[in-house]
Amino acid sequence: MIWDFDRYKNNIAMRDESGTAVTYARLKALGEDIADRIGERCLVFSFCENSIGSVAGYTAFVNNGIVPVLLNSHMDRELMRELIVNYKPLYLWVPVSQMQDFATYQNTEIVRVFDYALLKTAFGVKYPLHEELCLMLTTSGSTGSPKFVRQSYGNVLSNARSIVEYLELDESERPITTLPMNYTYGLSIINSHFMEGAALLLTDKGLMQKEFWNFFREQGATSFGGVPYTYEMLDKLRFYRMDLPSLRYFTQAGGKLTPELHQKFAECAREKGVKFIVMYGQCEATARMGYLPAEKALEKCGSMGIAIPGGKFRLTDADGQDVTEPYVTGELVYEGPNVTLGYAECGGDLVKGDEREGILQTGDMAQFDKDGYYYIVGRKKRFLKIYGNRVNLDEIDRLVKARFAHMDCASAGVDDHMVLFVTDETAAEAVKAFVAAKTGLNSAAFKTVAIDEIPKNDAGKTLYQELDRYYQ
Repeated sequence: MIWDFDRYKNNIAMRDESGTAVTYARLKALGEDIADRIGERCLVFSFCENSIGSVAGYTAFVNNGIVPVLLNSHMDRELMRELIVNYKPLYLWVPVSQMQDFATYQNTEIVRVFDYALLKTAFGVKYPLHEELCLMLTTSGSTGSPKFVRQSYGNVLSNARSIVEYLELDESERPITTLPMNYTYGLSIINSHFMEGAALLLTDKGLMQKEFWNFFREQGATSFGGVPYTYEMLDKLRFYRMDLPSLRYFTQAGGKLTPELHQKFAECAREKGVKFIVMYGQCEATARMGYLPAEKALEKCGSMGIAIPGGKFRLTDADGQDVTEPYVTGELVYEGPNVTLGYAECGGDLVKGDEREGILQTGDMAQFDKDGYYYIVGRKKRFLKIYGNRVNLDEIDRLVKARFAHMDCASAGVDDHMVLFVTDETAAEAVKAFVAAKTGLNSAAFKTVAIDEIPKNDAGKTLYQELDRYYQ
C-alpha cells in the first residue's frame, strides 16, 4: 500500500470542473470495490485522462497490489492494438466514451466508476509478476515501442516522500493538473500530494484556454507543474501579469528550460511572492532526481540544482572515473532508492527483479559549480561533428529559441550535415545564417526545413526520431 487514505478520510481527494468531489474515504472504498471485482494480482492496461474515474482506477490498482500500465487514452490506435496483443493484459481500464475502440478484444464489462469502465479481456494470460512490481510507464523515448519502465512500490514510495519533503507539502495544497497522469512528472504530482491528503484539481483544459484559468481561480489552485514548452506558452500568455492570489509555487521539469526563461520566471516568482522550483528527473528514476531550492532560483539561474533527499549525484568522465573538479563536463550518474527496476518489452519481462541496483547513468552531460549545484549542458548522444568540430545540438536549440522567440525549432542531422527545423518559413534563411555565425562554421553544413509544428510527446519533449525522415 502506497497511501493511507484513512488518515485523511474526510478530506477532499479530488475535484473536477463539473463540481464533483471525492473524499479520501470514498476513494478508498471505490478502490476496494474495484480490487474485489478483479480478485487477484494481475496486469491492467489503464488508458488515462485527467479525470476522477481515471485517477480512482489508478489508486485502486496500486494500493491493492494490481499492476497498471499507464497509457494515454488518446494514443495512436494502431500502437494501442500492438501493445494489447503483445502484453495480453487481463483487464482494461478505459473511458466509457471510448469503449467501442476496445470491442475487438471480446471484453466483458465488469463495473463502471464515474466516467470509466473495467473490462475483462478474453486473453486469459496470467504472467508471473515480480512481487515489487508496482506499475509501468512509457519512457520518453519509447512512445512508439512496447518498452516500458518497471517501477517498484519502493521506488514510488521513496520518491513521493522525497518530493513531499523538499516541496514542504501538506493537506492544504490544491495542485491543478497541467500534465498527463501517464507521464512520470504528472503522476508524481498525484503520488506526492495524495501522501499528504491534499485536494487534486482535475481538468483536461489546456493553459491556452480561459476555462483552465477560470477553474484555477474558482478553486484556489495553489500550484502547477510544467515542462519547457509549458513555460514558452506561459511567456506568450504574459503569465507575469496574471492575478493568481492562491498560487504558492510552480515547478518545472521535463527538460532544460532556457536560462532566459528560467530568469524571467524566477523574477516573476520573486515579484509575486511565490516559489519557482526547477527540477530534474527521468522516468527511469521514478520521477525526480534533483531540484533547485526556490531561494536559489535567481542566484543559480540555469541550474537544475542538487539531489533530492535520499539521492546522490556524481559525474563520470569518458574513462568512467569520477569528476572531482567543478566546471568539468561528465556524464551525470544518480544513486537512490527511486532508481527503477529496469525495462520491460514483453509480458515475460514482468517477473524480472532489480536490474539497476539503485544506480542510473542518466545519459545527460553535466557540470557542477563550486557550491555543488549541477547544470545540464547536453545529452550524451545529442552531438554532431561538423567539419571536425563537436557541436551540441541542445545548445543550438537554446540559441535559436532565444534569438527567434516567436517560433518553435529543433536541430538534428548527421555529422557534417545539420538540419534546422523551424515553424516559420520566412525565418529559415535568417536561422541558417545565425547558426553559421554562432558556430563559426561554413553555412554549407546547415540546411533549414520549415514544418507546421515540431513533433512532441505528452511531456512536451521533442520527438527527434520523427524528424529522421527529413535527412535519412
